[in-house]
Amino acid sequence: MWEADPQVVLSIALVAIAYVTASLLLKRRPNSRQQIAFWSAIVALALALTGPLGVYAKGFSFSAYIFQQMLLVFVVPPLILLGLPDWMVRPVLMNRFVEPVARRLTRPLFAFLTFSMFFALLHYPALCDKVCHARSFYGGIRVALVSVGLLLWWPMLSPLPEYPRMSYPMQILYLFLLMIPMTAVAAPITMAETVLYMYYAMGIHPFGLTPIADQVLGGLIMWIGQGVYVMFVFSGIFFRWAQREDTEIPAINRQPARVHVLRPHERPAI
Repeated sequence: MWEADPQVVLSIALVAIAYVTASLLLKRRPNSRQQIAFWSAIVALALALTGPLGVYAKGFSFSAYIFQQMLLVFVVPPLILLGLPDWMVRPVLMNRFVEPVARRLTRPLFAFLTFSMFFALLHYPALCDKVCHARSFYGGIRVALVSVGLLLWWPMLSPLPEYPRMSYPMQILYLFLLMIPMTAVAAPITMAETVLYMYYAMGIHPFGLTPIADQVLGGLIMWIGQGVYVMFVFSGIFFRWAQREDTEIPAINRQPARVHVLRPHERPAI
């Protein structure tokens, strides 16, 4: 079962075309790692918004909807940032009209609070039932998820030296604090004894799950899934931090020190 909304396919294609066009206009090519990261982001974006996952997320599977969100926030944005070379981003973000706004938006505190508030508001049951699956808002919400995801990951993966990344200790603290709002949203969903989102109680659920079981599964995907993912990223940052510290330690002279033995005529008189 592979269905794709033509508007979604066109949007993904435009992102890919923009990347290739920028490379051609600037007459430079991203390195192999950047290309792998960017095209992996395009594949992840296509898998999240089209095919079986897109169908289930648009239908009556809350767990598929949450898994789609995790891809759009925790997988696609980091890969996009890793795939952008500095020379491709600099003409836009160093523009004198864009730079003052971009610097405020990409500050760690602003990025963290913006993501946290948007994510919490998006899962407020009364709002989610009215907005999340409304046809007029459906595509916009997915674009907003990727946008706030880019904002969230920018302080750690900024491709521009002019917008420096946070230090490794601050990145670790940033990720640790991120688990607080994520848990605050996921825990009530997982432990709820009734169906919170009426939209998912109206149709036939795939895989034979009841609405409450599907809701619990979605909450676990958000709660445990993001926790495991963040811990992997946390470990990678800690490893790079330790590696950097090792390279900055100066080499130690391991040659034994010479010991001067006093000869009889050099010994002081007692």
